Amino acid sequence: MLKDHAKLMQAIQVSGEITGRKKLQKMIYIAKKIAFPFHERFQFHFYGPYSEELTTRVEELCNMGFLDEVKEKKGGYFQYRYTLTDSGKEFLSLNDVDMPFLQDCLTDMNGQNARFLELVSTVLYFDNLSKEEVTNKVFTLKSSQRYTEAEIGEAFQYIEALKEKIQ
Repeated sequence: MLKDHAKLMQAIQVSGEITGRKKLQKMIYIAKKIAFPFHERFQFHFYGPYSEELTTRVEELCNMGFLDEVKEKKGGYFQYRYTLTDSGKEFLSLNDVDMPFLQDCLTDMNGQNARFLELVSTVLYFDNLSKEEVTNKVFTLKSSQRYTEAEIGEAFQYIEALKEKIQ
């Protein structure tokens, strides 16, 4: 059970800090899809792939005192920031998590905005379809985001760049 918790803690530690619940969901989903051993199940949701298991795991880590969740008011909504606590760092030092290249990938993803990561994760969710079919899915399912064909092309390129980091 705690192996999956430790993997999530490792992801947050190598990222330094992750701002936003949506961003955290997308980063873990993308990492899973490009070959990192995260086991949370994801379903397609309003903002793209979403995992109830991941949400529960984050809550458990906060309750155990391993993860710090800071709620900040940003304009008309709340935003959450996640960092590992000292207890979390100590736990990780005693429980080795071996995921080479994770830091490179997550640091890169953490530098992207949540809107772009939502697009990338949506493209990956439909990776069994052709590029044209994926583009049509994005235009249909994400019409409110007003993604352009150029942005969808950037998402495909970004996925390939991430995959190159782990080879």
